[in-house]
Amino acid sequence: MLLRFLGLTLLGATSLSAQQNITIGDLPWLNGPATGQLGAEAQTRVPAGCAFLGPDKADDFMLMTQNPPDGSERGVVLCQPDADNIWFVVFSFENSGYVKDDERDELDASSLLKTLRRGNEAGNAERERRGWSTLSIDGWVEPPHYDTATNNLTWSLSLRDSEGDSSINHSVRLLGRGGVMHADLVADASQLYDAMPVFNQMVTGYEYKSGHRYSEWRAGDKVAAFGLTALIGGGAVALAAKSGLLAKFWKLLVAGVLAVIAGIKSLFKKKQPAA
Repeated sequence: MLLRFLGLTLLGATSLSAQQNITIGDLPWLNGPATGQLGAEAQTRVPAGCAFLGPDKADDFMLMTQNPPDGSERGVVLCQPDADNIWFVVFSFENSGYVKDDERDELDASSLLKTLRRGNEAGNAERERRGWSTLSIDGWVEPPHYDTATNNLTWSLSLRDSEGDSSINHSVRLLGRGGVMHADLVADASQLYDAMPVFNQMVTGYEYKSGHRYSEWRAGDKVAAFGLTALIGGGAVALAAKSGLLAKFWKLLVAGVLAVIAGIKSLFKKKQPAA
């Protein structure tokens, strides 16, 4: 059974401090195959061998895996093909408005990597404050590219933490009428090959509900103040730059995209001995 290996104790999660010995397995998972409801905007397919956690408890999972939630989380899909192989996907919704895709042919991978690395420096300061491992960005595994047929923006980053462990963050941004759903796959580098087909099933099985689709945008709807380039760096950062509040939002850029490497480590390091 999927969750029998997840005897993970909760450490340092302030929102759950009144509860003792809570484990990830205690959360209300929905085992696949199933359909996971990602709030009012969308839903996704949950394959067999995976389990879904809805938006009401997604922030608990984030804290348990040393990732600061920001309230935008719509769900988590955790997959465990075998006892020693665990990876997960975090879905979060950015209520930014309609993001125009007119920058689709102008994505500068080299410049974007420099921007992400600058943001990572500030993100590490926040992680150090929380007593978590710091991160470095090795580079692109898959440079950013946009699919006009699906209105999806995709890229992958190779990361390394301060203890030398590596991980891959594979990110997809699914554009909708009123905002963007973030789908971030977090896996050890050695797991990526096996994880990608299952993750792609989720993306293929993802759908915006009626009224929320990208093609349903109408004149008068809210339009985001940023495009695809800024979306890769964390949409709120673009707005902050214009308002002079960039320093305040740098940590959001990294916390939402890169910090999840710690989740893989905590899933293994806090595992309890089998009964």
